[in-house]
Amino acid sequence: MDDSVCIRFEVIRDECLQGWRSIGTGGFGQIYRAKHKTLGMDVAIKLLHYKDGPASSIQREALLMFQGGNPNVIRILGLYEGRVGEGRGLVMEFMPKGSVADLLQTLAGPPPWPLTFRMTHQISLGMNFLHHLTPPLLHLDLKPSNVLLDDSLRAKLTDFGLSRVARSVSRCSREKDEDDGGTLSYMPPEALQSVNYKASKATDVYSYGVLLWSIVTGKEPYEDALSSLVRFRIPQGDRPDLSSIDPRRVKGLEDMVKLMTECWHQDPSRRPSFLGETRTPSLHDDPTHLQGKSLKEAIYNTIIQLLIYSIIIVIIINDVCTARRLWFPLFV
Repeated sequence: MDDSVCIRFEVIRDECLQGWRSIGTGGFGQIYRAKHKTLGMDVAIKLLHYKDGPASSIQREALLMFQGGNPNVIRILGLYEGRVGEGRGLVMEFMPKGSVADLLQTLAGPPPWPLTFRMTHQISLGMNFLHHLTPPLLHLDLKPSNVLLDDSLRAKLTDFGLSRVARSVSRCSREKDEDDGGTLSYMPPEALQSVNYKASKATDVYSYGVLLWSIVTGKEPYEDALSSLVRFRIPQGDRPDLSSIDPRRVKGLEDMVKLMTECWHQDPSRRPSFLGETRTPSLHDDPTHLQGKSLKEAIYNTIIQLLIYSIIIVIIINDVCTARRLWFPLFV
């Protein structure tokens, strides 16, 4: 097969790929790294466990929506159909620096404040993009391990195995979410207390609030608690512990803490919502890209802070020696 045809179609077959090696596994499939021969670049292939025809409707919609999509959402290059694993899957851009969860584990704590503010900003931009697609796409599994980092430590949302088009959320995916202790900590109370629960944009907003807490503290929420207790206490109003966060430590942190509490509000209707058009917002936009009365006082201070931090982080990333001292394991 001529390599030149590999990039012309949605389906990517074995002839286009070489040098397969397993790099991980997820709830919906095995993940491999391989080289795309035509593009001359490494890609990630996520093989999906289910085999319901040439491609599921969700795969097709995800592919159409993400080709040429958003810089803060992982780019899907095509659908994989081949012999490996006798399965089908998604071919995506490979993210060499791993996930935010990997970063937090490597640092054994939160990232430097410039990177913290930049990553949380970029995550909100990615979520804004998803929620303003037609039809909207809910992520439904927003957590540190599902935010990947490229060579410049730019944050990109991933895990299409658990994402669902808003009008089609399956019961089986929700049940799988509840069995995953890591995902459970990021689930909203309404998802744990009603058999008639239907996911909405507010579901992702809640998860974003908990994700903010995780990045700021460098910890997993409820890390020492039993999953059964977490499942019981979240609907009762329990949330991640804010006592370990000193809002005075850095300018803008107080506003971020207020945003956390707004996002994980018990009442979904009182949570803020992701805003904006499906475009790449500039740094002059609302840095959290969420609307809510808790943000009105924060917009000016946080925009200025983000502009300063963005300049600093570019300097840090471009200075290879400094970058190696700060995040050496990530640059090996």
